[in-house]
Amino acid sequence: MTALSSASPSSVHLKRSFLREARRLGASMIGFAPASRWAEYDEVPASYRPNEIWKPTQTVVVLAVPILLPILESTPSINYQEHYITSNILLDQLAYRLSIYLNERGFGAIPIPRDGYGNLDILLRKMPACFSHVYAAKYAGLGTIGLSHNLINAQYGPRMRYVSLFTTAKFKGDPVLESDLCKACKLCARLCPAQALTPRPDRIAGDFDAIACTVYHKQLTAESRFPCGICVKVCPVGMDRKLYGRTRVADYITEQKALEANPSDPDYRHLVHLRTHGSRNGAGEPKP
Repeated sequence: MTALSSASPSSVHLKRSFLREARRLGASMIGFAPASRWAEYDEVPASYRPNEIWKPTQTVVVLAVPILLPILESTPSINYQEHYITSNILLDQLAYRLSIYLNERGFGAIPIPRDGYGNLDILLRKMPACFSHVYAAKYAGLGTIGLSHNLINAQYGPRMRYVSLFTTAKFKGDPVLESDLCKACKLCARLCPAQALTPRPDRIAGDFDAIACTVYHKQLTAESRFPCGICVKVCPVGMDRKLYGRTRVADYITEQKALEANPSDPDYRHLVHLRTHGSRNGAGEPKP
């Protein structure tokens, strides 16, 4: 079947039914980006754009699920590792099952894996992965890119995970957000254990040392408490902070010193409990 016109009644009906199915399967956010947006914005190298990866692509559909703040706050811990793995599995299953959903309605669709690398050693030798879900989510109107290079949205800040599927169905794209959501507070750079983020005066996104970040993640992987997630944890943006009563981001600044002075500090001992079970070298907040 040829691609639907984005304005046709059948396209509108397909989009509505697709959204219902995506939500039924567990997607918290769904966005649609015309494949043409990659060339329009010209931020992503040509070989990493949808039509270079799969030529028939008309639309990239981006699916998202949240990372829940109280579990994330225990990072690095086996608890956050399991939470992270669960979200990745769910995302990959969503993208696969929804690709089949479109195939059964006459439209080609393929899922792009959430993490497109075999292990961190491979990633160190050849960065990045073959496709950026962060830029796809930006072009699908789900958020803006912050200092930490994470996508930030109003509901969960950077505490969401994303996956994409490519399809020949020509869905109407969602509007790209024009106003940056990053507050440029620099907290993510200040507290990064790998010191991998450097703010820049000329743009929101900082300089990112991907090697330093990946090397630190190798250490955490060996300790069974991968990934890090500090930059995601400390970001002040997101309505989830109010939901969980965690609007005081200053607590993150004092956390390490407080635990060094007193590992049983009553404000943080629940996090120490989560960090000291189920992984090697679990203790307080990680040090650079």
